[in-house]
Amino acid sequence: MLNETKEVKGWNWGAFMYSIVWGIGNKCYLPLLCLIPIFNIVWVFVCGAKGNEWAYRNSELDAETFMAIQETWNRAGLVMFMISLAVVVLWIIIFILGMSSLSNITINL
Repeated sequence: MLNETKEVKGWNWGAFMYSIVWGIGNKCYLPLLCLIPIFNIVWVFVCGAKGNEWAYRNSELDAETFMAIQETWNRAGLVMFMISLAVVVLWIIIFILGMSSLSNITINL
């Protein structure tokens, strides 16, 4: 059991990006604390770091099967993180371009 617990430790992008859905799907209800405003900003990072351990404790699977399932969550979470990051960068670029075009507008009265 000690080696298996060590094997399931690590970052889980699925638990980070899909905290509530991931928690319910893995019968792990601590991620529901992400419903608390402001607190959720910190708690999603805790879910990403500790999620595998929490879910494994509630799982009846062996470590290898468990990690294979979590790998799917990891891929989905990482893809969502990259999409979210791209959207944020795009919005920042649009905002900067919009502000710079507004500063070039002259009003003639």
